[in-house]
Amino acid sequence: MLVNGVWKENWQPVQAQDAQGRFIRQTSTFRNWITADGSPGVTGTGGFRAEKDRYHLYVAYICPWASRTLMVRQLKQLTDLIGVTVVNPQLTDQGWRFGGYPGAGSDPLNGAAYVHELYTLADPAISGRATVPVLWDKETRTIVNNESADIVRMLNSAFAGFGDRGPDLYPADLAEQIDDLNEQIYSNLNNAVYQAGFATTQQAYDEAFDRVFATLDALEDRLADGRRFLFGERLTETDVRLFVTLVRFDAAYQGLFKCNRTTLREMPNLHAYTRRILSLEGIAETVNLNHIKAGYYSIKALNPNGIVPAGPQEI
Repeated sequence: MLVNGVWKENWQPVQAQDAQGRFIRQTSTFRNWITADGSPGVTGTGGFRAEKDRYHLYVAYICPWASRTLMVRQLKQLTDLIGVTVVNPQLTDQGWRFGGYPGAGSDPLNGAAYVHELYTLADPAISGRATVPVLWDKETRTIVNNESADIVRMLNSAFAGFGDRGPDLYPADLAEQIDDLNEQIYSNLNNAVYQAGFATTQQAYDEAFDRVFATLDALEDRLADGRRFLFGERLTETDVRLFVTLVRFDAAYQGLFKCNRTTLREMPNLHAYTRRILSLEGIAETVNLNHIKAGYYSIKALNPNGIVPAGPQEI
């Protein structure tokens, strides 16, 4: 945790909780947008114009929120425009760190040892958590945005001037339906698995568990008609949001987070759907099961002995 720009206490998985022991997720700090002409986006200030090799993503393979941005970078064919650094999956007392694990890189831009150092470079007086993803502006040496939902939207549209850059993940004719299903999936699955895993009362756990499996059952039924994606034949950002949770389900949430009614493999439509998205060009590069397991099972509050399970070894 950063307090006035100084790291003050050891990293803890639970950000906040209510009186009933329910896990509460913090809101993001930096909310600027990259736009085609550098004008302000939906939130924040202007000055962040879409340019080649100006921006850099800091991500963790363990983190589903960061993996959303990695997926969209691939789907929108932005790998030649925006660089990426993957952090160490094993969480330390100072949070995310660079290097020291296969597939994890050092910080090529600022020489930081920990992600929280990027936050104090951007705001020397910042207080709060230092999370990934981080979308960094090399020109002004600051964080543009650390909210994955914003980053997904801006990557979908801001770089359209650089030619055909993959599917429109937020088409206007589906926008209202996408927003509605996004909220359902976030509240009752993406975040609810964490509310189950980090619950500190039986009531909080039971509530979250029931919402997780009610949502999975509804999505299993939705896919029963043979559609390729959630809205038919068109891939949207809602598929990205769902996939990042499903691909981690058996490796982390089913066991460590006690979401153990069934495995993903026992839900045939959802399992086939997950495999279908995984097979899309570039998506397998955004998934690393070794990082996912090493990261989740390094959370001392849930796994004090740090033993990483041998399986699963594939989705």
